[in-house]
Amino acid sequence: MKLHQLHPPPGSKKKKKRVGRGTSSGWGKTSGRGSEGAKQRSGRPHYPGFEGGQMPLYRRLPKRGFHNPRRIEYQEINLERLNVFPPQTEITPEILEEKGWVKKDCPVKILGKGEIKVPLVVKAHAFSSSARKKIEEAGGKVEIIQNS
Repeated sequence: MKLHQLHPPPGSKKKKKRVGRGTSSGWGKTSGRGSEGAKQRSGRPHYPGFEGGQMPLYRRLPKRGFHNPRRIEYQEINLERLNVFPPQTEITPEILEEKGWVKKDCPVKILGKGEIKVPLVVKAHAFSSSARKKIEEAGGKVEIIQNS
């Protein structure tokens, strides 16, 4: 086989549709865009939610609810996950981050789901009342870290 005998497989090469090249092409005059209106012209106002001049749905619907700009989003850890640590270990958000359980620079809250079997010193930004009670019953200590 020689270089001049190479051909692409049939159907893999398709000619580009050239619009506006005369009426006999089938895509002449208006180039397939119709005869009038904003959609015919280039640079028309098209954005998500555009409804042709009708008031868009996102503006017809009422605004609902309230978004608190000062809300603190905690990363939650359940007590049952802390059983993997040896007794009397000091658990901080940095240690939880190393384990891959929480993200960096986000406040951590310990929740009371499950049982804790080992006494631990747990330092976090917040605790649920049941988590605090279970940690202290297991012989551990609870320390609250201030948000920075």
